[in-house]
Amino acid sequence: MNATDRTPADLLRSALAADPARPLVTFYDDATGERVELSVATFANWVAKTANLLQGDLAAGPGDRLALLLPAHWQTAVWLLACSSVGVVAEVGGDPADADLVVSGPDTLEEARACAGERVALALRPLGGRFPQAPQGFADYAVEVPSQGDRFAPFAPVDPGAPALVVDGTELTGAQVVERARTDAAQHGLGAGSRLLSGLPYSGWHGLSAGLYAPLAAGGSVVLCRHLDRLSAGALDKRRESERVTVTAP
Repeated sequence: MNATDRTPADLLRSALAADPARPLVTFYDDATGERVELSVATFANWVAKTANLLQGDLAAGPGDRLALLLPAHWQTAVWLLACSSVGVVAEVGGDPADADLVVSGPDTLEEARACAGERVALALRPLGGRFPQAPQGFADYAVEVPSQGDRFAPFAPVDPGAPALVVDGTELTGAQVVERARTDAAQHGLGAGSRLLSGLPYSGWHGLSAGLYAPLAAGGSVVLCRHLDRLSAGALDKRRESERVTVTAP
C-alpha cells in the first residue's frame, strides 16, 4: 500500500485504486451457515454509504465518540472504516452512556439504550437483512443505509493525529492504527494477495488487526469467521484450502 496512507480510510482508498475487484472480506458465520464475500469495491461502497449516514442523518463529525457494540462481523468492519472516513472515534465495547452515539447488535440493545444520542441497531442477519420490526428507539441500519450516497466526502478533513479508535482501554490515532497494522502485517508475513483466516473476536486489538487492519495494510484480504469453534478440524482444513488461506491468526 502507499507509504503516504495515514488513516485506515486512506488504506481503503489505496486498495480501491490498486484493484477494486479483488476480495477484501470473506465472512463466515458457522452458527447460521452464512458466507458473504465482499470485493474491495463492494466493501468501499458499504463504507461510503455508512459514512454518509454517520455524517448526514446522524450529524456525527470529527471527535464525536461512537460506542461500537458489535461482534466480529463484516458489517462491523464497515462501521470501523466509516468512522475513520468521517473522523468519528470508534470505541470498541465502549460505554454507551458516555458516547455521542451508539451502534448495537441485537444482543446489546438494552445496554445501548443508555446512550442519550443517536442509536443505530444492526440485526446481523444473513445478507445484511433488517429486523422484522425495528427496536424501539433505534434506527435500523439495514433500512437506513441503502438510500445513502455511493460516494463520500467529509465535511472536514480527517486529522491522522486525532483519536480514531479506542480498544483494550487504549486510545489510538488514525496514524497509530495504520502503524500498528503495518507492523502486525509484517509479523504475520502478509503481503499483496495474502489471505488471512481469523476467528478472533473484535473485542481486542489482536482480533481487530487480524480481522481487518493488518490484511488491509498489506494489500491482502481476510477470511473472517464467527463461531469458528463450531467447525470441526477437518472442515477448517477444507475451508483453508477452498479459500486459499495463506496465514491463520493464532
